[in-house]
Amino acid sequence: MKEARSLQQIAEACGVTMHEKDRMARLLGIALDEVAPGRARVSMTVRDDMANSIGTCHGGIIFALADCAFAYSCNRRNRKTVAAGAGIDFVSAARPGDRLTAIAEERALVGRTGIYVVRVVDQSDGLVAFFRGRARGVAGTVLSEPEESTDSEESAAPEAAEKSKKR
Repeated sequence: MKEARSLQQIAEACGVTMHEKDRMARLLGIALDEVAPGRARVSMTVRDDMANSIGTCHGGIIFALADCAFAYSCNRRNRKTVAAGAGIDFVSAARPGDRLTAIAEERALVGRTGIYVVRVVDQSDGLVAFFRGRARGVAGTVLSEPEESTDSEESAAPEAAEKSKKR
């Protein structure tokens, strides 16, 4: 019989598993710095080949960084979760050589729908962008086997949680 893990252990296992399979994150040089219940932090250094025609970091690169943090934070319960919508506001420019960090936090989770906010900051903690994402739980799990939590929060086994909510 498999020993139950804490929500933190499940979140970490989901984050590592997802990051290992995320070829885009590896291509961009995105590091998974932290994943915890309701939170994830990723970072990357802006390279010269990430600059747009005016010499600043391309907005799509910043969006991709924020999206990675969003994905790791909303999949941390071991329920496969996909983006149902997202938007970003760019506040200041990033340039090649800047170290960007995206910090995602869960703001609401009702049933299979979650709302997340992501702050993207530079190495001086200056705000670069603000991202808001809406996630939707789908069938399946991130880890190969469903996990049971030792914590009192919602079980990481999505099918059991969903069935109990329908009763």
